[in-house]
Amino acid sequence: MQSDNSQELFPVVDASGTVIGRATRGECHGGSMLLHPVVHLHLFNSRGELYLQHRPLWKDIQPGRWDTAVGGHVDYGETIDEALRREVREELGITDFQPERVAVYEFRSERERELVHVYRTVYDGAVCPSEELDGGRFWTPEEIRANLGRGVFTPNFEGEVDRILK
Repeated sequence: MQSDNSQELFPVVDASGTVIGRATRGECHGGSMLLHPVVHLHLFNSRGELYLQHRPLWKDIQPGRWDTAVGGHVDYGETIDEALRREVREELGITDFQPERVAVYEFRSERERELVHVYRTVYDGAVCPSEELDGGRFWTPEEIRANLGRGVFTPNFEGEVDRILK
């Protein structure tokens, strides 16, 4: 069974995003509440449908739920743009897209704190989810709204949905 690398190094940042240290994935996800940056890309097609990934059951956070098309951690020493492009390439096989910045906000759960950098794009090419994901599909805004609050989506996604579905 696959699992996340608990020794992977993440930057630790302050509220403005300035790197102030580093810590392992295990430390960041283990209740330390160290603020670490992540990138999210919301992938729309030209019909206004939103692609969501299905999180595998082996993930250490929110297994089995539907989530943002691309969501990933910034590696220590990597810029936000580098992380976004790497994650989109790794998770969906997409290299040619134009990200539009939507927001930056702090997400807090009982286990972790993330500084989330949110982007959106419109893309009609092939989407090839990697083995990191348990597949994915395009959802209509109506389908998404009908399933909010039912444990179908991750809390991160539910917290962002109003920012991206206008």
